[in-house]
Amino acid sequence: MRSKTALLFAMVIALHLTLLLAGFLAPCDPAAQDRNLPYAPPTRLHFVDASGWHLRPFVYRLSAGPNGYFEDKSQSFAVHWWRGGPAYRLLGIFEIKRHLFGVDKPATIALLGTDGFGRDEFSRVLSGGQISVAAGMAATLLALAAGTIFGVLAGYYGGWADESLMCATEVFLCLPWLYFLLGVRAFLPLHLSPARTFLLLTCVIGLIGWARPARLVRGIVLSARSRNYVLAARSFGGSDFYLMRRHLFLEVFGLLLTQAALLVPRYIAAEVTLSFFGLGVNEPVASWGNMLSTLQQYSVLVSYEWLLAPAAALVVTSVIYSLLADALHSRLEFRST
Repeated sequence: MRSKTALLFAMVIALHLTLLLAGFLAPCDPAAQDRNLPYAPPTRLHFVDASGWHLRPFVYRLSAGPNGYFEDKSQSFAVHWWRGGPAYRLLGIFEIKRHLFGVDKPATIALLGTDGFGRDEFSRVLSGGQISVAAGMAATLLALAAGTIFGVLAGYYGGWADESLMCATEVFLCLPWLYFLLGVRAFLPLHLSPARTFLLLTCVIGLIGWARPARLVRGIVLSARSRNYVLAARSFGGSDFYLMRRHLFLEVFGLLLTQAALLVPRYIAAEVTLSFFGLGVNEPVASWGNMLSTLQQYSVLVSYEWLLAPAAALVVTSVIYSLLADALHSRLEFRST
């Protein structure tokens, strides 16, 4: 069980490192357009040509013909590692021009094809993942922070504080959160900068989802506040804040980890849903949601299957987090028995 949990944690860390280094791993600028290559299929990597095998992969230049795209095999272009390219900001601070791989012009390398504007889908999936996953994580932190504060206060003090806070949680739990989320976002201004839109999405999603963690935290605090070590600390003069910070918070920490693993994919999906309907982060900034919005056109959906790559990335991310949540929940149950 411990090895499985460690493996899943490693997969989550690898996922986030991949998105953190998106600018380095992406061969192209995610916003750069090539109007000569709209809806180009994924670039094929070759190791064999007329002269034999090659250790270094190479590509051929794509050209448009009457029957679609074809490879111009009159000239090959080797894939170069650790090469210069479009500038990007690592961690949003350091401007760097080094990329993991790339090819010389006029050839292009689009591992997942291009969209209708000729933008590299692979680069956009990585860049869009930064926005979608960051929104999910930030909203989760906000929801858990609010849920922990309200849950601890309700469970520790009881009385009118408990009753009023739990009534509020009942209201939030009864709301159809998806429709409520769409309604709240539609009521707010639509034309905002990407940074303000990101903050707005985070706050809206996070503040709607605090109720369930608050109820779970309250239940644990209600049980823990009457335990002998808490009563002993109080008898020695421990303040309420000390007891909450030093004892009660440790009791709910494992629960918060499990809830985080459950909420992150849910809130990523919420951001994707809002952006899909045009209520989230807008072009030219990529997110998985606005990348999938082009699939609302049936002709695009059935003709260019590589544009489903953001959906595949969302599924993989959700599965990894769900497996991690199950593993953490199993460990908590094992420890409590």
